[in-house]
Amino acid sequence: MSTVPAPSAAARPARPEATLAVCRGACRLMRQSGLSVLLELPLPDGRRADIFAIGRGGELVIVEVKSSIEDWRVDGKWPDYLDWCDQLYVAVPVDFPLSLIPAEIGLIVADAYGGEILRAPPRRPVAAARRKALLIDCARLASERLARLDDPDFINMP
Repeated sequence: MSTVPAPSAAARPARPEATLAVCRGACRLMRQSGLSVLLELPLPDGRRADIFAIGRGGELVIVEVKSSIEDWRVDGKWPDYLDWCDQLYVAVPVDFPLSLIPAEIGLIVADAYGGEILRAPPRRPVAAARRKALLIDCARLASERLARLDDPDFINMP
């Protein structure tokens, strides 16, 4: 992770760029930790995980990316993710006030170059049947995304 001081408010990147930077750094951290990541994973309850990571042993990790205080305050859905993962993290930029993140979830600070886990969350094992269904959903989505790279014009007709 970069050790460059946080830029002044006038020099800070716009929110979409900040979100992309935090997401990229958190994904790099997950990969360095031996997890495979899938972005924007739709969950069965209608929510969408920003980062869904899967470990070699089938462990499931969700990382919710928050780029600003406003983003955190208007989005109180983080408890909904607890049913769909073994561990839940929030990834934030380096200038985010860390005291806003509840102690019961993990905390990652990230920039475009990497991230650091400041607090690991407790493990809450997902039920075996739910884990299997999520792993199948992930495999199908990843396969479909890869296939679309080879054939972007394909339209799946019933």
